[in-house]
Amino acid sequence: MSGSSNSAVTRRAVVVTAAAAAGTAALAGPLAATASAVGFGWSDDGSDYVVDTGAGLVFKVSKTNGDLTSLVYKGTEYQGYGGKNSHVESGLGTSTVTLAQSGSTILISVAYGTLRHYYAARSGENNIYLWTNKADSSVTATRYIVRVKAGLFLNDEPDSYTYTTSTVEASDVFAKSDGQTRSKHYSRHRVVDYDYIGWTTGSVGLWIVRSNHEKASGGPFYRSLLRHQSADGGGLYEILYYGENQTEAERFGLQGPYVIAFTDGGAPSSSLYHGTLTTPWADSLGISGYVADSGRGRVAGVGISGRDTAYTYTVGLANSAAQYWGTARASDGWFSVSRILPGAYTLTVYKGELAVYTTQVTVSAGATTTLNTIAVPSSNDPSNASAIWRIGNWDGTPSGFKNADLMTYAHPSDVRASSWTGNVVIGSGSETSAFPCYLWKDVNGGLLVYFKLTAAQAAAAHTLRIGVTTAYANGRPQITVNGNWTSAIPSPPTQPSTRSLTVGSYRGNNYTFSYSVPATAWLTDTSQYNVLKIDIVSGSGTTGYLSAGTAIDAIDLLA
Repeated sequence: MSGSSNSAVTRRAVVVTAAAAAGTAALAGPLAATASAVGFGWSDDGSDYVVDTGAGLVFKVSKTNGDLTSLVYKGTEYQGYGGKNSHVESGLGTSTVTLAQSGSTILISVAYGTLRHYYAARSGENNIYLWTNKADSSVTATRYIVRVKAGLFLNDEPDSYTYTTSTVEASDVFAKSDGQTRSKHYSRHRVVDYDYIGWTTGSVGLWIVRSNHEKASGGPFYRSLLRHQSADGGGLYEILYYGENQTEAERFGLQGPYVIAFTDGGAPSSSLYHGTLTTPWADSLGISGYVADSGRGRVAGVGISGRDTAYTYTVGLANSAAQYWGTARASDGWFSVSRILPGAYTLTVYKGELAVYTTQVTVSAGATTTLNTIAVPSSNDPSNASAIWRIGNWDGTPSGFKNADLMTYAHPSDVRASSWTGNVVIGSGSETSAFPCYLWKDVNGGLLVYFKLTAAQAAAAHTLRIGVTTAYANGRPQITVNGNWTSAIPSPPTQPSTRSLTVGSYRGNNYTFSYSVPATAWLTDTSQYNVLKIDIVSGSGTTGYLSAGTAIDAIDLLA
């Protein structure tokens, strides 16, 4: 990823995908080896607990409210922008804060009502391990934010933002003078895409290594805030629950550990990643809701048949209490998902982001649930249906459609977006790239698709399908064929009620609209183009990009 230059030092923001993490991690090496642990210990300065890891990192935690008030690495203070501390949500308020040391581990515990939050330090490591246990809805706690002083890391990446006087939407989407848009919402990455986020100067790296998100919601493809950069500093987030375009109810319980990690410029050690991190040293610390590896189970599958090998397949496990996922092996579909809390789960196989198979599994502590080869029925993948023509691919995403890639890190009004209007001609070779990824009632409703039929095709009724990935304000498509046949207005499927299309997220609930078009609707002159008109209908929404809208997965006319 590109960055800005400051003298001879390149300072940049980095979000590293899971696929690239192993290679990048070699830059850092084991963090425990960065320095000796001569100074390991803690003190009480009256207002804060002061912890020295003995490896260059000294941090303070307020005894009043559990805020992280100081974050010093090798003599430089990184904590704080805008006079604010780092903390759960926007700060918990007066809390009971205690400290205990067990050998080479120091644990600070924060109790606020029913919420429990923890900071742990290990001798000789430049890491702070964090856990947050939200037991119920009595406390608003959906994130931990590390607030970093201005000027230490420079950044102008697309998933970051700079405050300006020009607001595009609400009070959280901004326009730069060059017409590009910025918002803290524009993460670009799904949860499954990254192990850590942060910044590096080339000589110092500051990162948050995410947890396994077992108590988060939205599944592996969910997008939420990752980081932001503004005039007064930067913020790194671990989102524990985020309501924007959310498809699931909030889960409660212990989340973590997630890790604040310092390095000498490289990536955090891969030993900290949620898939490899082991914390037996935390088993006996008394962390509320903590379940050791011995109390967890595993699900393994021999393979998945009936796959389209052009796509990545993901296996997800979810119930009301927890969620997990793993990537199926490309060669045969073998998969393994470990460290799962005991219970009954719905197992879902995703082709790309499209669910193509579900079953039920039970996980027991200390055991592996082994599944025979999962056979995905041909009928479960809409791509297998014979089509006269098809626009896009049935993969649960708008990938390939016009502006689709940009929309994960920009507002639809962004100067980099291609025109949202324009018609589509089947057979042109540019059907998908010309078709906008999003359709709105007030922006590009009434889109026209031109296509020809043979005499035999025109003599028969056909089913037209439109797959969507989310919708805003109950936007759904109504179609008209050749101006003489109009479908009924379909009922809206269940979708998130918040903003989606304008805050970088197409991930809602995949749904397929099917329209039975009678033979009388087609033109009998095979030299002429039939015209399909797609309108977005809904009585909700406002105007422009906040009018009723929907994101497109694929469109086809079945044979």
